[in-house]
Amino acid sequence: MAESSFDIVSEINMQEITNAVDQAKREIANRFDFKGSKSDLTLLKEELVLLSDDEGKMKQLQDVFDSKLIKRGIPLKALQYGNIEQSAGQAVRKKATFVSGLPDDVIKKINKLIKDSKIKVKTQVMDKKIRVTGKSRDDLQQIISLLKENDLPVPLQFVNYK
Repeated sequence: MAESSFDIVSEINMQEITNAVDQAKREIANRFDFKGSKSDLTLLKEELVLLSDDEGKMKQLQDVFDSKLIKRGIPLKALQYGNIEQSAGQAVRKKATFVSGLPDDVIKKINKLIKDSKIKVKTQVMDKKIRVTGKSRDDLQQIISLLKENDLPVPLQFVNYK
């Protein structure tokens, strides 16, 4: 019987992030509570910079952006917000980085979960992803269910199911 496999990855679609930023900018431009404020979102390569007048507006700006991410199907776990910093004048700034790839501590945790489950599968770490191989597709489905049940700090996708 041939072996089946799939890959566990943590990737985000940067085009969807760009679309969410554009939608958030349009909403901020039209909202009454943002009239006359310096609130803005700037997307750099792997980082997002939020700029606003004060901490209250910053929270509203973050809520608007988070809602756009959710509508576009991007989990909020894919973003790690930094602390609020003082910027030029009275403005405040907050940076957010995008999580791409599985961090080493998450890889170890996933491997431990799979080994502790006693399901007969093999795991292989390749770069920033994990390949899970097993003789039965049912075993692979059990692994996917097991990982979905556990609350891991990064969003997981299961790709290349063969």
